[in-house]
Amino acid sequence: MLMTNTASYSAKKISPMLAVADMEETLAFYQEVLGFTALMKSSEYSIVERNAQTIHLMKAASEEVMKCVRGHTEVYIEVSNIDLLWEHVKTFKDRYRVRDLFDRDYGMTEFHIEDPNGCLVFVGQSTHERNHVVGR
Repeated sequence: MLMTNTASYSAKKISPMLAVADMEETLAFYQEVLGFTALMKSSEYSIVERNAQTIHLMKAASEEVMKCVRGHTEVYIEVSNIDLLWEHVKTFKDRYRVRDLFDRDYGMTEFHIEDPNGCLVFVGQSTHERNHVVGR
């Protein structure tokens, strides 16, 4: 049942908010590895952006919070031209846990990389779109 009081707004964007242990290390990951730009930086709260999509980063209140986050937080970033991004990201395999580019049975080509806080970042592109772009 559609509630009339919620029908009058539009969701313009959804931005994940991630708890982080080390803000500088996390900012470096999202900037150097995935090409985001810092819109706002502080030791307690930062926002990174790429193509009008944002991720909010907040300093974890305690190590207990980080224990809950590590291995239990995931973000999915859908991209275009995943092959070009993959060529860049795979150069970081010695610094981060990475799962190589592969095709999923639900129609996406993905790679996975773990950020410095144990958040698993899924990066994907429609396999159909990817094959069309690269002429496969």
